[in-house]
Amino acid sequence: MDTKALSTLTEHVLSQLNAQPSGAIRLFHGRGKCYQNLEQITVDWLEGHVLVALFKEPSEDELEQLSQTLLSWTEEGSWQKSFAKSLILQHRSREKSPSECLWGNHPSQLIANEDGLLFQLDLGKNQNMGLFLDMRFGRKWVKEQSQNKRVLNLFAYTCGFSVAAMAGGAEQVVNLDMAKGALSRGRENHRLNKHDLTSVQFFAHDIFKSWGKIKKYGQYDLIIIDPPTFQRGSFAITKDYQKILRRLPELLTSSGKVLACVNDPTLTSDFLIQGMKQESPELSFQYRLENPPEFPDINLESGLKALVFHKC
Repeated sequence: MDTKALSTLTEHVLSQLNAQPSGAIRLFHGRGKCYQNLEQITVDWLEGHVLVALFKEPSEDELEQLSQTLLSWTEEGSWQKSFAKSLILQHRSREKSPSECLWGNHPSQLIANEDGLLFQLDLGKNQNMGLFLDMRFGRKWVKEQSQNKRVLNLFAYTCGFSVAAMAGGAEQVVNLDMAKGALSRGRENHRLNKHDLTSVQFFAHDIFKSWGKIKKYGQYDLIIIDPPTFQRGSFAITKDYQKILRRLPELLTSSGKVLACVNDPTLTSDFLIQGMKQESPELSFQYRLENPPEFPDINLESGLKALVFHKC
């Protein structure tokens, strides 16, 4: 982390702030390896709160230099023009990913607006804030596809896709995730958006032990699969994704669609395309969703892969 790299970071972030961002959006994405020596840094704008995430532990001198650089932003005209409320540094490489507020004051929770949808976010409490910003186009696609549809949302987390589906006029959404706390937050997200919760189901179950319950509410017009790369004791993407793919034909209507996602930089789109051909040849690959432009990646196949399949 040298002075030149930090100058690049400052120039990019201040340029984004000068455009007066709103809602929840990424300002700088170093993880895509497009910026030398900044691969371990991201910067997000969260309703006026600027969250800088550091994914690799720097030396003591590097951390001091970074902190001074970040604080220098607050003296710039573009910072003041943006009406930023706080500057937070999150240490993602440390145990429990602690955060420190370098400037201003930030709440532990806030409500963010993404394209008209509201989500409750955590600041400084958990490793992840409750919304994956790189899936913005995925949520938009689900909203556009959900009119009068029955939707199954696997690995639902805080139910971002479910919120999008209901906003798009879904008839019913079934959310499945092992984490009860995440699903509870998902229920609150639906309430924030004034959705009819009688049309939304929340099941805190292991997916591989819940096919009977899932089928009870099927068949589905749209299935979303957005799993973690690895979840200790429950899911490993390279050996468990196929178990889900082979179940899809019996869960889908005759014209059903699937949005299948993978965010492991070591796995390409072909992992899903070939996996679907092998496990569920009744489904054909249609296209890949673009990633938001604020997530540049030196290698397209290293970033988020969100692929659409149709039942033949």
